[in-house]
Amino acid sequence: MSLAGLMITIGIVYGDIGTSPLYVMKTIITDNGGINTATREMIMGSISLIFWTVMLLTTIKYVLIALQATNHGEGGIFSLYALVRRRKKWLIYPALIGGAALLADGMLTPAVTVTTAIEGLKGIDFDGFTLVSTQQQVIVITIVILSFLFVIQRFGTSVIGRAFGPIMFIWFLFLGLTGLAHMAADFSILRALNPYYAIKLLFFSSDNHVGVFILGSVFLATTGAEALYSDVGHVGRVNIYGSWPFVFISLMLNYFGQGVWVMNNASNSAIGADQSFNPFFEMLPGQWRLIGIVLATLAAIIASQALITGSYTLVSEAVRLKFFPRMKIIYPSEKHGQIYIPLVNAILWIACIAIIFYFRTSAHMEAAYGLAITVTMLMTTLLLYQFLRQVHIKTILAALMVIFFGAIETMFLISSLVKFVHGGYVTAIIAGLILLVMYIWYYGNRIRDREEFQSAYISLDDYKDQLAKLSNDDSLPIFSDNIVYMAKVKPGDMIKREMLYSILDKRPKRAKAYWFVTVNVTDDPYTAEYSVNTMGTRNVINVQLYLGFRREQRVNVYLRAIVHEMIERGQIDPQPKKYTTMFGRDVGDFSFVIVQDVISPQTQVSAIDRMIILLRVGLQNITSNPASWFGLEFADVIVEKVPLILGKTKPLSLKYLSRDQAQERHSQIHEDSKLKRNKVPETTDDNDFEDQ
Repeated sequence: MSLAGLMITIGIVYGDIGTSPLYVMKTIITDNGGINTATREMIMGSISLIFWTVMLLTTIKYVLIALQATNHGEGGIFSLYALVRRRKKWLIYPALIGGAALLADGMLTPAVTVTTAIEGLKGIDFDGFTLVSTQQQVIVITIVILSFLFVIQRFGTSVIGRAFGPIMFIWFLFLGLTGLAHMAADFSILRALNPYYAIKLLFFSSDNHVGVFILGSVFLATTGAEALYSDVGHVGRVNIYGSWPFVFISLMLNYFGQGVWVMNNASNSAIGADQSFNPFFEMLPGQWRLIGIVLATLAAIIASQALITGSYTLVSEAVRLKFFPRMKIIYPSEKHGQIYIPLVNAILWIACIAIIFYFRTSAHMEAAYGLAITVTMLMTTLLLYQFLRQVHIKTILAALMVIFFGAIETMFLISSLVKFVHGGYVTAIIAGLILLVMYIWYYGNRIRDREEFQSAYISLDDYKDQLAKLSNDDSLPIFSDNIVYMAKVKPGDMIKREMLYSILDKRPKRAKAYWFVTVNVTDDPYTAEYSVNTMGTRNVINVQLYLGFRREQRVNVYLRAIVHEMIERGQIDPQPKKYTTMFGRDVGDFSFVIVQDVISPQTQVSAIDRMIILLRVGLQNITSNPASWFGLEFADVIVEKVPLILGKTKPLSLKYLSRDQAQERHSQIHEDSKLKRNKVPETTDDNDFEDQ
């Protein structure tokens, strides 16, 4: 924990939950029928519901419990699944569902927060000049701001955190002080700390016109909790512990202050007639409103940042867990948790812009906001139960945790389902598409790894003699001095069959050495190590490269150095070059072969499994660029399509025909064709005959 660390944490982690005062009270009051329906009992109960929702779900569940469940410092639902996946096979389902829902909801957060802040500028007069007067202008400004935000992601969260940290610190101070100023008019609002008011409003008050469905609006106060958990890898757990009390107190002071202001202005008919009424902005007097709008806009930008960085973390973990195809990951700083994924950045940007154009106003976005995240929270609760059991927490205590939080989150989910028809279906569709991609990728790998399909993998050791003979077969031309396959060699020297099919069964590829290279990324930023296994030969080599996450994966450069060292140690034969610009060169040329799977017609699997494999192969071919991934853009790269054969192949059944039988078959086909050409319908009129 450090002052700089705390400031960066405030800048990165709390943007989402920190902007909730912009729209939570507004949504609660609007859904209940407007400010004129806001009785004292209704406001006291609403504030009580907000306080206990944030206290129970954010503080207790996530800050105190979930932050204990980190995987090498990384948080989020996928990290939690990685910790507990060996306990139960079915845990894959809550992990996939929760991850898809969180990523989908993250696409809505930047749009709703920035749009809400910019709408605060509408109609405000700046010395006779109105900067924003129409919703179309709001949309344009919002798109420009979000586009800028997505552009600067490539510079890393440390840079962003240092810039945004002081701004968010001022924002939370502003929230707390303005809230406290209005609380001074009626400190009796503090009675809302008693959960009695929350329970009374939820179940027994006639002032609550929407019943338990009010929870759908109250839940917006805690939507940033899951993002907080996902961002722990960017800032560290202790910095969240140190900064959360300040953030929590600031938020609650502002909610309480808004509550007092609403109670004091509930009878104001002018405010009640304003469709764009927002208690957060309305309670700011004179010049303070402009300051509030500027700070709210900056905070909204930072709120988007929290979800963007959390999305990077989730996707990178999903790639490691084989939920997603491999993507290019950039590490802008020397801290492993801080990453940038260009493809994810582009998808999020496109989705945010599309959502803004579709919904157009923050009111419409808020109607859809929060539905998907309730699903994620429920899935996290199920996984947390398994984690608590894994760390030997008593069964009764773990069960009480899952029952307590599960019941609360189920109520929130049910109350949020009303949002489905008002726009929640958008996030549901996005989550469904993400879930489909993860399902295809994960189960496509599982199908290949089934015991009955193990023919997809073969032992390299069983073929080393063939490779050695091929290397010394002078009857074949040299394909390349070194043929390199980027292959994940499994324990027991198991390798995909397609690799050896490419060397032996397609046109045999003769080379002086065959290299099978596996790249392992380490947590240390600058690791540069390797190990080799020549398998008792001088020309079949299994290389394990260990590269730090900050190292560029220039495999061709590293491999040349490895070959040179192995020649010096006498492990492989020299490869002198007759024609070269480099005097004394003893390392030959390299050809890197990239194998692309193509489903063979001989594959015998069920129709569903076949469809999943086809889709998985398609995803692999359009999302992965091995040449770019391994730094081979300027190397000699050959892409080969190799048939993927799974399951037992059925022998072809062909009947041999003698010459006479063949002639008879040919004559029969000729006669059948002649009859078809001359055939005329039995009953036709003149027009039909002309058509025929």
